[in-house]
Formats: sequence, structure tokens, C-alpha cells
Amino acid sequence: MITSFYGILLIASVLIILFMIYKKYDNIEIHYWTVLILIPIILLGYWLKSQAQTVEGAFFSLCFIHIESTVLLATILFSILWFLRIRIPIWIKLLIYTCAFSHLFLVLYCIKNNMYYSSVELIQTVMGTYVKTTSGPLKIFHWIYLIGMTLIIIGILVYSLIKKGTYSKRSLYLYSTLTIIAILIYAVETIKNLQFTSLPILYIISDFMIALNYDHSRMHDITLLVSELQNTEGTIGYAAFDRLRNYLGCNKKIYEFIPELSLQNIDENLPEDSELANVFYRLMDNYILTGENSLLFNSDDITCQCEISEFNIRNNDLAGGYLFQVRDVTENQRILNITKDYNKTLNIEVAQKTAHIKLIQEKLVLGLANMIENRDDNTGGHVKRTSDIIRIIVQEVKNQGIYDINDQFIDDVIRAAPMHDLGKITIENSILRKPDKLTKEEYDTMKMHSVKSGEFVSIILNDVEEEHFVRIAFNIARYHHEHWDGRGYPEGLVGEMIPLEARIMAIADVYDALASKRSYKEAFDLNRVSKIMLDGMGSHFDPQMESVFIACLPELEAYYMNIKTF
Repeated sequence: MITSFYGILLIASVLIILFMIYKKYDNIEIHYWTVLILIPIILLGYWLKSQAQTVEGAFFSLCFIHIESTVLLATILFSILWFLRIRIPIWIKLLIYTCAFSHLFLVLYCIKNNMYYSSVELIQTVMGTYVKTTSGPLKIFHWIYLIGMTLIIIGILVYSLIKKGTYSKRSLYLYSTLTIIAILIYAVETIKNLQFTSLPILYIISDFMIALNYDHSRMHDITLLVSELQNTEGTIGYAAFDRLRNYLGCNKKIYEFIPELSLQNIDENLPEDSELANVFYRLMDNYILTGENSLLFNSDDITCQCEISEFNIRNNDLAGGYLFQVRDVTENQRILNITKDYNKTLNIEVAQKTAHIKLIQEKLVLGLANMIENRDDNTGGHVKRTSDIIRIIVQEVKNQGIYDINDQFIDDVIRAAPMHDLGKITIENSILRKPDKLTKEEYDTMKMHSVKSGEFVSIILNDVEEEHFVRIAFNIARYHHEHWDGRGYPEGLVGEMIPLEARIMAIADVYDALASKRSYKEAFDLNRVSKIMLDGMGSHFDPQMESVFIACLPELEAYYMNIKTF
């Protein structure tokens, strides 16, 4: 009786597989297929066990049944990880599957001895053959594996509740709930040594629910829906080639753009002198050599654009091949040609106007800076000198590559340098021109000029300059008196908390202050200036800038020697 029941369940599991085949899915995720195939094999084991006539036959059927707590359990674990979008290294998968299959081989190996089952007894009942087993010493490995996998699955479920991701909770809860129920049933029935298990019923229910869930999942799989729509109603032609330049296939749309492709054999190279090679191989070579990923070509009276990208279906960084997308851009090209000359003229006029406005703005800022400098009662030229030497320093920073900066950054720093002391306009003349050492109160007042400089830069530049320039100009104005060791002002920033542009400005500002005459001191000898600057590397200045400063010294000293000759 039980044999017939297990047979019905076995047939039902096979019908579910046939149902999935009948649905004609383009592809089925590998975990679904594995579970669907393993369940009939397990049910076959139960069917064989229920009519076993010999101990060896019963033992052999138990090998099929053990797939449920080894390979099937491992597959379900990987399914849950897949739902959670957790990608694990291949060696971990191999390790777990090795443990699972090793367990099966252990059961097979112990058919002729009593190491796994110390005894196997066949008892004939009205329901069918009952196989009574007594655990042997090696059975403990089965429980260790089963408990370990259970704890891992429970841990993953707890993680999924904490993570709260966008994964399919329906699929996750279906797999995890059925798995935990199956483990509990298995444990209870094993401990109580029941004659016949109810697990096959749970397996066929699970099989049916998994099949329905997959069908439901595909109905809501946006990737598949878009793929099918693109294949039937799309406007883009696709063609694929492997890394050896062999043609792999295409969709039908591409024949409208490149009819010759319909004659090309799969898994073969294109004829080298053909128009096909002139499009696909030329773009492939350009992409590999220069990174260029598109080209235009004409097909009859159609202008087409072909774009290339890499595809990879393996879990490594190597490209599996190249995917080409071809689309009709005739209308776009026509519009582009019409507007090309107009845009060119317009761009020239805009560039000229922009350059003119920028020149006016820079002259106004420079004039304001010079006016403030004259109030400071120094020998004059501080704004110009710092602008000149910061050009030398920032270019050397780029040359040495100690910081990743580009030409835009260099240009912004040079343009922003004259604004670094705009805040001095708020300082009284009695403090600015005082020949003696400032009192604490006067020094505190003087330190406020960097805060005011930042405020003035924001007022002058906001809404009229690009954001990146405003940011750099603000940082230079506000933070150029900060020290690497945190003893600067206005905020006492430490190390790389100080913006790079402010660290560069600090070197230019201090160097000129030391090398030039001020109301409170004479100009220092250039050798003494260099020693003071080098001593300050790591305390006042960024220590990374020491090599930059040393490389700039010959040009800086020549610059100041030239100034003194006039």
C-alpha cells in the first residue's frame, strides 16, 4: 500500500518536471532545476525501500534517500544565498558539495560493514516493507553535517531579517520554511524510529509550490520581460562574438541594418575583407586598443551606430566576449548635421564672452586684492608673487604625482590665490601696519581675516562661478593659515583635514612672507628661508610637500633673485 503511495508521489514529481519543460522557459535558474531533479530521485529511494527484499537492496535505497539531507540541503542553502544576492567564493561551494557527496560515498562504502548502520532489519507489514536501522559509529558525521547546515540556514535567515534588502521574500520564506519543517520532521521521526515517514508528502508539496513560485517569479521578472519585449518589438539589433572573434549569434532586427550577417556561420570568424569585418572587427580593435566603443557606418540610405560592450557569464573578471548593439540614427545624424555649423559658431561666441567676463572678474578681484595689500603697508607685490610661485608649486605637485590632481584643479588654485587675504579689508590699519609684535587681542583680531576672506569669496563668487572653483577659492581663503600639527587657525584643523589647496597656498604664502620685507621685519636671506620652510615640514606644512618644495627651490630662488635685481 505504501509502495503504491510512494509511486504516485514519484510520478507526480516527474509530471512537475514535464510541466516546467512544457512551459518552454528560455532558461531556468540552476537551483530550481537541481531541486526539481533531486526530489524524484529521493522519492525513488523511498519507493525502492518500501519494497526492498534484501538488506543490500534496502541499504542501496537508503543511499538515494540520503540525498535529501546532503546534496538537496546544500542546494537549498545556495538557493537562499542566491535569493539574498549574496555571492560566495567558488571554493566554499566546492567545499560544501564535497562534504555532501562524501557523505553519500560513505553510506555506499558501508554497505558491506556495520560502521554506518550497525544493523539493518527488514520487517514486512501490511503497509509495505519497513526498514529498521540502528545507527553505527559513523552516523555521527551525518548529524554533525545536518546540525551545521541547519545552523547556517538559520543564521542566514536572521541576517536576511536584519539586512531588509530588496530580494524576493516570497521565495526566501518558501524555501526556508519548507527546509526547516523537513529538518524537524526528519529529526522527530528518526528519534522516535517511526515505521514510515511523512517526508515524501512534504517533498511533493514543496516540489509543486516551488514550480508555482517559479512561474510567479517569472511573471514579475523585469529583466526577462524587457528581454522578451526587446527580442520581438525592439529597435536595436544585437550581435555577439567571443574573445577569439568567432560569431556567436544575433537577433533578427540586426538583419535590417546588416543583411549579410544572415549568411554568416555560427562559431566561425568573419571574412577579413568583408563589410562585416570592417564594422565589427574594426570596432573591436578600436575598443581593445583605445577604449573607443562606437562607430557610425552607412547601410544603403540608413546611417547606423554600432556600440560595443563586454559580456561575462562567469564569476571572474575576464570578458566572455563582445556584444554589439546596432541602431538607426539617420534622423539624429541629419539633425546633428543641420545644427553642427550653428553650434560651432555659437560655441565660439560663448567661449569668447565667457573668457571676457572671466578676465573682467579676475581684474576686479586682483584690483581689490592689491587695494587691501596697500593697506597692509608691506613692500607691495605679495598678491602677484604668491600667484606666481603657487603656479610653480602646484605644477610640481602634479609632476611628482604625490596627489591625484588634474589641470582643472591647477587652474582653479592659480585663479583663487589672489583672493586668499580679502578679509584683511576688515582689519584696522593700526593692527595691519603695526611694526611691533601684536598683543594677544590684536592677534586674535588679525586671525579673523581668514574667516572673513572665506565669507567674501562666497559672496563674490557664488552664483557666478562654477561650484568646483568656488569651493577651492573658499578653502584657500579660509584655511591657508591652518597648520599640519593642528596649531593653526581659524579652526585648528589637523593633517589631511586641511584641504589640499589650502596646504599648497600655505607654502606659497609663508615663503613669500619670509623672503619679502614687511612692516615688522626685513626680508630674510633665501638660505634661511629655505631652512625655516624645511624645518616646518610635518609641523606647519604637509610633510608630503617636502619633496615638492625641494624640487621647486631652484626656480623659487631664481624668481626672488630676479625681483631683487630690479
